[in-house]
Amino acid sequence: MIGIIDYGMGNLHSVSKALERLNLPYFLSENTDELNKADGLILPGVGSFHDAMGLLKEKGQETFIKTWAADGRPLLGICLGMQLLFEGSEENGETEGLGFLPGYAKLFPGKTKEGTAYKVPHMGWNKLTFQQPQHLLLQDTEEGHVYFVHSYVIDTEDKDVLIATSDYYGEVPAVVGRGRVLGTQFHPEKSSTLGMKLLENFGRMVAEGRNTDE
Repeated sequence: MIGIIDYGMGNLHSVSKALERLNLPYFLSENTDELNKADGLILPGVGSFHDAMGLLKEKGQETFIKTWAADGRPLLGICLGMQLLFEGSEENGETEGLGFLPGYAKLFPGKTKEGTAYKVPHMGWNKLTFQQPQHLLLQDTEEGHVYFVHSYVIDTEDKDVLIATSDYYGEVPAVVGRGRVLGTQFHPEKSSTLGMKLLENFGRMVAEGRNTDE
């Protein structure tokens, strides 16, 4: 059973509908005692990093999620939820994140080194390039296009956490993870066959109790 963390800033409806289409059992809750009964968790998110961390703290979910991950239990962050897995963000001032993965969310510059302006946010379909094609989350998939909507991008020097990347005037960490802490910058539930397959693979990992290091 997958628990979807409701902290007030998640794209709960679209994620729920995607799990329903995949016949993956799930429930929504903000209650940490209820969420603790799940076999795997999804941390969705849209909006401000600063506000999201504030709500997680306010609801007691930050400590719960940290304990969950420390116990090696499966966790998938989506969009803002993925960024929350990292050390912090410069959005609305420096804000500390959950700290599972090394790196920080930084605003797209909106201009190349040569001075050419480009659109922010990064919005629309963009292609994934697999960095770890044998990863369980990418099982039975091929490189293809997925749907992004974000103004901040993760900057990390640790390439080992990059499972797949995209390119938008520079490298975009698109699928990240270490152990059972995983994340997608794009919205898998809005990313057609490829995105749905990633959700299905996460569901299989949860059901089978598999470790990504296997």
